[in-house]
Amino acid sequence: MPSDAELVELEARRNELRDRYLKPPAERPPTPGRGIHHAALICSDVEQTIQFYQGLLGFPLVELVENRDYAGSSHLFFDLGNQTLLGFFDFPGLGLQPGVESIGSVQHIAISAPRDRWEEVRDKLDAAGVKYAGPDLGIEESMYFKDPDGIQIELLSDPLMYFGGKQLDE
Repeated sequence: MPSDAELVELEARRNELRDRYLKPPAERPPTPGRGIHHAALICSDVEQTIQFYQGLLGFPLVELVENRDYAGSSHLFFDLGNQTLLGFFDFPGLGLQPGVESIGSVQHIAISAPRDRWEEVRDKLDAAGVKYAGPDLGIEESMYFKDPDGIQIELLSDPLMYFGGKQLDE
């Protein structure tokens, strides 16, 4: 944990970067992208992953094919809404180890979901013995839990492009 002096220095650095790079919405150029088509993660077991994302969380499986880059590997996609996909590969026979939180890794995936769906998700997580945290952590809009492979998922009640109490694209 950084010291108080280091925290002050880190905040000063964030302010400097904000001043240099963060433009008001009216001054920002339009983005050249259309959004994230899909994020591709690695799972240890295809059926377990389907049962979790479709069965527990309710995200429909929309495709399951062989990975075009690795014979025998599966590539599957779940519909997260708003024409966004969450993809997974399995890599049988490679002996991959569980991931760790590190530089360059995924810390969590935040999925926007209406707050009124959380009760249903909580009931399913409880029944499956999946531990979760929130929204009682002081972050009213978030609920965190991990998938069977340890990937941290955040259900976030905020709409898309909304963060920190403001709409980022207005």
